[in-house]
Amino acid sequence: MKKCQFNLVKCEQNIAEAELQGDWMMGNMVPDIEDVKQRLQQHSCAQLHLNSDQLGGWDSRLVLFLFELEKYCQQHAITLNMTALPAAAQGLLKQASAFPVRESGNKEKQESSFVARLGLATLFFYSETQKMLAFVGEVCLSAGRLTRGKACFRQRDLWLIMQECGPGALAIVTLISLLVGLILAFVGAMQLKIFGAQIYVANLVGLGMAREMGAMMTAIIMAGRTGAAFASQLGSMQVNEEIDALETLGISPIDFLVLPRMLALIFMLPLLCLYADFMGILGGLMVSVSLLDLSMVEYLIQTKSALELNDFLTGLIKSCVFGVLVALSGCLSGMQCGRSSSSVGDAATAAVVAGIVSIVVADAILTVVYQIIGF
Repeated sequence: MKKCQFNLVKCEQNIAEAELQGDWMMGNMVPDIEDVKQRLQQHSCAQLHLNSDQLGGWDSRLVLFLFELEKYCQQHAITLNMTALPAAAQGLLKQASAFPVRESGNKEKQESSFVARLGLATLFFYSETQKMLAFVGEVCLSAGRLTRGKACFRQRDLWLIMQECGPGALAIVTLISLLVGLILAFVGAMQLKIFGAQIYVANLVGLGMAREMGAMMTAIIMAGRTGAAFASQLGSMQVNEEIDALETLGISPIDFLVLPRMLALIFMLPLLCLYADFMGILGGLMVSVSLLDLSMVEYLIQTKSALELNDFLTGLIKSCVFGVLVALSGCLSGMQCGRSSSSVGDAATAAVVAGIVSIVVADAILTVVYQIIGF
């Protein structure tokens, strides 16, 4: 292959003529465009004619060179005549010039002031609060339609979701609740053993599981397991435009998709909470029998004397509230999901975070309310 060159052969009366020589192809060194610009500046020409009589083979390297040369000539008011070039090269250059070059995406971000960031955060919080309240209002209207027998959803879907939320979660609830009971008993045993009051480990574990830990740990498990699943399912439907199809058919997505999921969690979370309470008590029993030399009968009698029906009711009421919060968080994130695949993952993450935060806040509020009313 012949070496590619760009030669200025003559420059008379501000008119320059340049010859393109050699093979402008992969493997040959293309003339430096900056060097060409400097030579054109030295001649101070107003017109530039390109001659391709000595041009051999060429590929996109020639088109790219001509593109940069044409841009330079436009910036410096130089008339560029390329009629002598091959027609194919002129066509490719015309197509390349028809579309503007994208600017680099790595732009320097301008630092905004604290007041501006605070204002944007406030507007975002206000917008999200409006969306959340609107969604809660639609769910309440859907629940009202359910009480009148006008809600449109399939009972088969409700049973399937209840199966996924209830029996499907027994394994993880068993493991976590048993370990929580073991931890509570072990921590309490280390302190109560100093005073010779090992028997009160049963009180600690029973009351802790029945009033607080049973409902909270079960709800957190369901937020990470079921809440994220709800968000992913509804988010995938949003991406595939299935929710839009339901609206087109005149079917309310809240009735058909959100309501059965909320009912399933409200029904199953209290049952899982009771199951978690007994698993936690069983974990405390294992520690007491193995480490504290208590008999199984002593532990069970002490647990029975320490617990009342109100203790289980407090946990059950909390679990019902937690079920509503987990379902709302998961369904809200799914219904507000974007139209891309990455938005589905973001929706699942947002559902878990919102669910756990709302559970902790609601538990604190309910605990204070119980203390005030003496329940």
